[in-house]
Amino acid sequence: MHSIRTLNIVGCGKVGSTLGKLWSSGRVFALGTIMNRSSESGLRAVAFMGSGHAAASVGELRPADAWLIGTADDDIEITCNALAKAGLFKRGNLVFHCSGALPSAILHAAASAGAITGSAHPIRSFADPDQVEQNFSGTYCGIEGDPSAVQELGAAMDAIGAIPVPIDATFKTVYHAAAVFASNYLVTLLDTAQQAYIKAGIPAETALQLMMPLVRGTVDNVFRLGPTDALTGPIARGDIGTAVRQYRAVNAWDERYGALYKQFGKLTADIAARRPKKP
Repeated sequence: MHSIRTLNIVGCGKVGSTLGKLWSSGRVFALGTIMNRSSESGLRAVAFMGSGHAAASVGELRPADAWLIGTADDDIEITCNALAKAGLFKRGNLVFHCSGALPSAILHAAASAGAITGSAHPIRSFADPDQVEQNFSGTYCGIEGDPSAVQELGAAMDAIGAIPVPIDATFKTVYHAAAVFASNYLVTLLDTAQQAYIKAGIPAETALQLMMPLVRGTVDNVFRLGPTDALTGPIARGDIGTAVRQYRAVNAWDERYGALYKQFGKLTADIAARRPKKP
C-alpha cells in the first residue's frame, strides 16, 4: 500500500483551505505544514481543514512532496523565491499555485530546484468555503504547466470531483479575461441596457423586471444552442438600417454608450456571418 503524498500550503486562504480540506478528506494529499501571514490565521485554516499543523515562519516548514503557494497574486513569485532560497524544494516536488491570471512560469525558482511546476485554477467563487466544499463536484478547473504537473494536478482535481481543463499558458491572461467578459462585463452591459430603458422613461426597477425574461432566455439559449445559433435581433436578420438608426440615437444620447453599441455591432456582425447560409 503506497503512502499518500504530503502537501504544504503557504498562503492558506479560502481557496487553499477549501482545496486542502477536500484533498485531505479524500485522501488525495496528507496535509503537512500550513503557513499564513499570522499564526492565528494559520491555526484557523488548520482547524477548518481538520488536518495539518500551523507554522509561524519559513524556518518551521517541513519537507513535503507537493507545495501549494496560495498567496495573493502579487506575492506568489516572491514567496516561491523565498522558499527556494531556504532550500525547501526538492527534485521531483510538485509546486503549484491557483491563480487564474498568472502562468506557472512565475514559479521558476522552484523549477530551478528540480521541482515540477504548474497551476490549477478552479473556475468559481470561494466567498463561502463551507458552501464550496459541499458543492465542489463539477467545478471546472483550468490547468497548465509542466506535462507531469498537469497530469498530477488533473488527477488531484478529478479525485475531488472537479473537471480539469488544460489551457495554453501563453494565453493565461486572455483565459482569465474570459471570466471578466462572462461575469463582470455582463453586469456592465446589463447596466447599460437599464440606463437606456431609464432614458426612455421607464423606472429603474421596472426596467430590471422587463429585462429579466429577455436576459434569462438569451443566456439559456446561448448555453443550449451556442452563441451563433442563439443570436437574434436586427443584425442577425440583416436589418442594418435599424442598427444604424439605433447607433445614432444612442450616440446622440451618450457617446460612451454609442461607442459601445458600435463596437458590439461589429462583433455581432461577425457572429452573424458565421451562421450557415439558408438554402
